[in-house]
Amino acid sequence: MDILYLLIPLSVVLVLLVLAVFGWAVQDGQLESLDWEGQRILEDDAQA
Repeated sequence: MDILYLLIPLSVVLVLLVLAVFGWAVQDGQLESLDWEGQRILEDDAQA
C-alpha cells in the first residue's frame, strides 16, 4: 500500500509531461501537414 504514495504522483507527473510535449508539438506546427508526409515518400527525388 505504501508504493501507491510513490506511483500515483509519478504517474501524474508522467501524464503532465506527455501533455506538455504534445502541446509543444501542436504549437510548433509538427501536426499541420500529415498528408504531405505520406506523399513525399512516394515522389521521385529528381534533385540528386
